[in-house]
Amino acid sequence: MLGTDGVTQERTERRGNSSGRAGRREWFGLAVIALPCLLYSMDFTVLHLAAPSLVADLQPTGAQLLWIIDIYGFLLAGALVAMGVLGDRIGRRKLLLIGAALFGLASILTAMAPTAESLIAARALLGLAAATLAPSTLSLIRNMFTDSKQRTVAIGIWVASFSAGAAIGPLVGGALLVHFWWGSVFLIAVPVMMLLLVLGPWLLPEYRDPDPGRLDITSAALSLVAILAVVYGVKQIAAGDPGIAAIVAIVGGLAVAAVFLRRQQKIENPFVDLSLFRSSAFGPMLVVYTMIFFVNFVAFLFITQYLQLVLGMSALEAGLWTLPWGGAFIVGSLVTPAIAARTGPAVLVAGGLSLAALGFFALTQIEMGLAIIVLGSTLFSLGLAPATALATDLIIGTVPPSRAGTASGLSETGAELGGALGIALIGSAATALYRGTLSRDLPQGLAQHHVDAALDTLGGALMVAEARQDSIGGRLSLSARDAFTDSVVLGFILCGVTILAAAALTVSALRKPNRIEGTTPSEQQTA
Repeated sequence: MLGTDGVTQERTERRGNSSGRAGRREWFGLAVIALPCLLYSMDFTVLHLAAPSLVADLQPTGAQLLWIIDIYGFLLAGALVAMGVLGDRIGRRKLLLIGAALFGLASILTAMAPTAESLIAARALLGLAAATLAPSTLSLIRNMFTDSKQRTVAIGIWVASFSAGAAIGPLVGGALLVHFWWGSVFLIAVPVMMLLLVLGPWLLPEYRDPDPGRLDITSAALSLVAILAVVYGVKQIAAGDPGIAAIVAIVGGLAVAAVFLRRQQKIENPFVDLSLFRSSAFGPMLVVYTMIFFVNFVAFLFITQYLQLVLGMSALEAGLWTLPWGGAFIVGSLVTPAIAARTGPAVLVAGGLSLAALGFFALTQIEMGLAIIVLGSTLFSLGLAPATALATDLIIGTVPPSRAGTASGLSETGAELGGALGIALIGSAATALYRGTLSRDLPQGLAQHHVDAALDTLGGALMVAEARQDSIGGRLSLSARDAFTDSVVLGFILCGVTILAAAALTVSALRKPNRIEGTTPSEQQTA
């Protein structure tokens, strides 16, 4: 017998034409869904542009500045799974609209923050609000587009919207900072979220699990603590502080995760349905999705740092030189459905990842100049884009529609955790090479505190060199840039090897037909 939720889902599934394909209303709804996705990725870029003027205005301590930068991503990563599960229970549209209202409010509070402490609190609220956006939008797509070909197109557009946000973020933010104060970059979100709140109830249908069972608060708390602890430890390592606190956080988080998994196997209504992993594609593609962001985040960091610190570009100039990269990701996402229809997902994902590896290996010749940077970044973007879109499609397409929110939360958690791990592990290897190379090539005559600063980061070395204004400073600058270039080359080699491993995993995982647990044969055909 259908309850109110079941009636809602039945009615919304009738929308579109009689063949079960999405109609005009769903495609307009997809345009609305793309709005928060633009902002989701823009927020990661605009803060770094605003940081110098923000520091001059609020004068935060070093520790406060780190929290201002990290608290958003920290709480975002920790809350994604919980928000995905919550969307399955209360409704994906309702969660999206609540999150949009909170995101708009938090953006205003961030822009108007009078102190560093209030800015940290506002950024924390912004991270929690952002955690509602990706899982609710992706799970809505899973239910709005039941035809597999249409869903691939929709997910390609969804992925492209994130790429567009990352591409235009530095340009829009840079233009605003020329004319307005640092808080203006955060007010971009307010009119966009207001538009979502107006159009969402009209264009977006509501979906929820018609029989969610009892919500297990203990499991929700365990998942939150486990993810936050691991992410905190990984971020500490990425920041160059692999001390006891980071190790305890990671080990403790993994222990809590083990308790969480054991509890899911025992309780009647698990917070995360582990049967999702019985699909031959779900688990492996979740790993592949995580590996994609493992290399993507750190590659972006390497390239932007090289452009600014080695080639001496401003943040805005560096942003302009990354436009081909962002444009390639958008194009790759949008052409994915047409190519996938001819080749099939396994061939396209593995082929795309192989192309991305070629791009990373091309970037090992980064000293050849801007042409090789544009070529390499364009190649790996064109390769990662279809892999990202199809991996996403396979993750949410191989689970029952009622569990789409949970699957979306897991996939986006994998993306955030993968990005943090990539920066921590590949970044640490690159940093070790930088320090080892520079320590052998340091010019004589430097004070010990200048040596320490130079070995810490390239930025520190350049500051020491600029302060000296002599031949020793000139040799230090040249040696530090050379050492950093060597470290970046190592990083791109590790990215290429990692993504080739992801391609091999894809081929292995997608050889077998995917079985969707908990669905009827007709549902499997539409998935």
